Amino acid sequence: MGKKKVLFISQEVFPFLPKSEISETARNLAQGVQENGKEIRVFMPRFGVVNERRHQLHEVIRLSGMNLIINDKDHPLLIKVASISSARMQVYFIDNEEYFKRKFTVTDADGKPFEDNGERSMFFCRGVLETVKKLGWQPDVIFCTGWMTALLPVYLKTVYKDDPHFTDTKVIYNLCGGGFDGQLDKEISEKLKFDGVPDEFIEGLIDDVSYEKILSLALSNVDGVCVTQQDLSEMEKESVNQLDCDKLENVPEEHLIKEVSTFIDKVIGEEVTAES
Repeated sequence: MGKKKVLFISQEVFPFLPKSEISETARNLAQGVQENGKEIRVFMPRFGVVNERRHQLHEVIRLSGMNLIINDKDHPLLIKVASISSARMQVYFIDNEEYFKRKFTVTDADGKPFEDNGERSMFFCRGVLETVKKLGWQPDVIFCTGWMTALLPVYLKTVYKDDPHFTDTKVIYNLCGGGFDGQLDKEISEKLKFDGVPDEFIEGLIDDVSYEKILSLALSNVDGVCVTQQDLSEMEKESVNQLDCDKLENVPEEHLIKEVSTFIDKVIGEEVTAES
């Protein structure tokens, strides 16, 4: 049996962005799971604050050239890649000039969230799925970290549910590093509907596009949830407690990589396969 394939997607990965709970967790888990014998791919947005020269990013021409339609408008999809040599790991970047050129991540210089963060999340999540298809690489599980990845489980379980490339792909959402303040674009439900997401999946977003609603939407469409965040809010605790799926909660940092790797096997169904 070949190595299990794990697709890690995160809105931040160290060292391409400064150290934070999300960026360090995403980097360490991907590296650790790879060292535990799994085949991985890592994706993040190519935010304008990422220093392309310092990190030696370069465009992957054979993967670039696609266009994604967001809100009835074509947006070119560029794919870039860089290496973390000390980890023997490559990181792919989803890029688009309109969404990611600005020299910030999800808030401006005054800390105000960008009005198009919802569309940026849509573009990132769809861009990852389309790029993985073009790579011809079929993940056994997709491990999502950061609220900007929260729409991926929705796309996987709706728009891509009949795509043979993702027939057996599971998805895990990792609660790590908190959410966002305020609301995303109030028209996000209509934009997701335009993408082919059925009404019943997005009706909760019609009047409320808060972090609570986005998180609830993500967790309603996952096969497993992992909690690497040190302190969950009461809302997050309640959301996790209500889930019927596989859970991995509150693992001590010194055991995290081993526990997450084992949890990934469980969600994939590796234990069942091994016993049968």
